[in-house]
Amino acid sequence: MKSMIKCMVGALALIFCWVTIGGAAEVLKFGHVSESTHPLHQWAVWAAQEIEKRTEGRYKIEVFPASALGKQADLDEALSMGAVDFSYPSVAFAANAYPPIGIAAAPYMFRDMDHWKKFSNSDVFEKLAQGFYKSTGNVILANPFYGFRHVTSNKPINTPEDMRGLKIRVPNAPLYKMFPDTVGANSTPIAFAEVYLALQQGVVDAQENPLAVIKSKKFYEVQKYINLTGHMMDSIFTVMSGVTWDRLSPKDQAIFKAVFQEAANGVTQDVIAAEDALAAELNDPPETTVLKVDRSLFRNATVKAHTAKGVAWSKEIYDAVQAIR
Repeated sequence: MKSMIKCMVGALALIFCWVTIGGAAEVLKFGHVSESTHPLHQWAVWAAQEIEKRTEGRYKIEVFPASALGKQADLDEALSMGAVDFSYPSVAFAANAYPPIGIAAAPYMFRDMDHWKKFSNSDVFEKLAQGFYKSTGNVILANPFYGFRHVTSNKPINTPEDMRGLKIRVPNAPLYKMFPDTVGANSTPIAFAEVYLALQQGVVDAQENPLAVIKSKKFYEVQKYINLTGHMMDSIFTVMSGVTWDRLSPKDQAIFKAVFQEAANGVTQDVIAAEDALAAELNDPPETTVLKVDRSLFRNATVKAHTAKGVAWSKEIYDAVQAIR
């Protein structure tokens, strides 16, 4: 009897080990370049918790902020290989792989927030996302709002003429050059993690980013003016590696997409709610001045570039975007 009991216990132990090993969570990596204080990171952490819960522990996501897994170009390459499972490429960086999708990052492309929201839920956007998937094999799960991009500088900028000759840092993607180039500034690509030092050392005179980034990266410490140009309504795609996506069951694909769309809505709401408060907060230090500008002056100087020769999107797509009401 004792030997039978021992055999039964041993068998149960083997079964337990088999279930534990077979049911072990698959650990996925989410790498991005934003700071841990930014809503993008905070909602990525929330999404990781939700994914683990909704998949009953079959998947866990580790989130690495602040370029811990590399610069955005490194992360984009890692996505394609499946070495990183998720990232937050900006629209302009995604356009390096599929140029037409860059229309969403063109300066002054959208009339207002309502126009941007309707575009994000439109057939036009879905068509562009499908084009991105066919080109890269990677999947756009969601489109969180990153904020209005504004110019910071060490001199006041009230008109497009004030930007002539200004050496301004931009991300290393052609679309970020469209605005400064059309107003006569000198666009200078510098990696995101190196911007603060470049401003501090005078390598560049200015940079452009949303207010939340200006705060989290403390650019106000090395720039005197925050000029509210609002030249881009920037968004950051939540992209999943196609290598990882293809391993998921249809049920799990639906879970991942639903969770990250909820997270994107959370990011968008937080960023919108924070912008007015941030403008007041960043205007508080005596060494920093927030300037409101007449955006129509900058828009009028820029929109001609939307349909200039050589843009990456067709007139059909441009007209479709502008027709959204």
